[in-house]
Amino acid sequence: MDAGSLKVALDTLWVLVAGFLVFFMNLGFAMVESGLCRVKNTVNILAKNFIVFGVSSLAFYLIGFGLMFGNGNPFWGMEGLFALMGADNSPATGEAYKGAYSALSWTGVPLAAKFFFQLVFCGTAATIVSGAVAERIKFKAFIFFTVFIAMVIYPIGGHWIWGGGWLAELGMFDFAGSTVVHSVGGWSALAGILLLGPRIGKYKPDGSPRPIYGHNLSIATLGVFVLWFGWFGFNPGSTMALNPDAIAHVAVTTNSAAAVASLSATFTAWLLLGKPDLSMILNGCLAGLVAITAPCAFVSIPASILIGLAAGVLVVFSVVFFDKIKIDDPVGALSVHLVNGVFGTLALGLFADKGIASKIGTDADSLSNGLFLGGGFHQLGVQLLGVVSVGAFVFAMALIGWFILKLVTGIRVSREEELMGLDIGEHGMEAYSGFQVFTNT
Repeated sequence: MDAGSLKVALDTLWVLVAGFLVFFMNLGFAMVESGLCRVKNTVNILAKNFIVFGVSSLAFYLIGFGLMFGNGNPFWGMEGLFALMGADNSPATGEAYKGAYSALSWTGVPLAAKFFFQLVFCGTAATIVSGAVAERIKFKAFIFFTVFIAMVIYPIGGHWIWGGGWLAELGMFDFAGSTVVHSVGGWSALAGILLLGPRIGKYKPDGSPRPIYGHNLSIATLGVFVLWFGWFGFNPGSTMALNPDAIAHVAVTTNSAAAVASLSATFTAWLLLGKPDLSMILNGCLAGLVAITAPCAFVSIPASILIGLAAGVLVVFSVVFFDKIKIDDPVGALSVHLVNGVFGTLALGLFADKGIASKIGTDADSLSNGLFLGGGFHQLGVQLLGVVSVGAFVFAMALIGWFILKLVTGIRVSREEELMGLDIGEHGMEAYSGFQVFTNT
């Protein structure tokens, strides 16, 4: 095997292993969401988190991948639709593929490896919605919306940044998806929450929020550990090549942000709520991971610590804020993925260091130094434009999708079914059959 073929083999191995880690994050989401919700809805949440990847896989394979990465115009891809037709599927030679997907020609791994790695990201965006609309969404409505987000919303928004679209041309950067993945999932979830309304009993007659506690914080904690572990595929894997300096740097910035955000969320919750709330600690860790996802390859380790510090504080105040304005998000998905997806994308414009990007071998020729490193407002302005434009597009499309589903199939279960629990009403089974479970809600 010559040097070129060996490099392709090693790069491919790394990309696939990283993709496997991101796929494993599906388990993490399932555990976090089910643990933070009530026992009577556990089967429903697990079913949603399981089926979402199957639906996403087919939708992204048929249409989504081509819309996102296919050659086309600044707004969507027009080649390589319908089962990757028109693509170069020849064996790896060490040279970058072009074919129908020139936006991915910068990495020379086989097309199938590129597709698989991007697929698991699509599945992540879709599964973010699950927790936010939990405990009152119809199962079939969630499946239909998953088709829509994986086939249309996620790919078009992603094309603008990762597919060589108009935001990429302007110089917006989002290394592993604070906007492309997390904000897209967050905006879609927000639209669903607004049309669904809060859960029965969430708010008292005077409008103040009533806590609805999760039934299994052990499982939720396990889920966050799984997600933290999987993020070492999510962020370092986005190098899509076995680049030792880049992988190591991204792994450390990713871990630093998560660790510090866990601490800052702990102490913020302690001061604000009077107790070190475990659910806040867990969401603090996730907030740090989401916030560092965009800038992880372009900022220093001290900068990643500052980003994590801010993310942990931000997520606690965000959860409290959404509760006060009666936006019922059972697991804090909006605060983690939407709010900190936006923050992380903007943080790149504050802390980006062109020297670090060059040193670790990241291709960022059009990257400008961030505001805090003397680069002025240019990079921050481009990042802000990306946040606003992707947010407006995704929220509008998701609102239309949810509204059509509300008219055609309905999106919320009946009052009786919600009170009884979606496990029995939607699936005809219990998560803990044979055990006596006491609950007031």
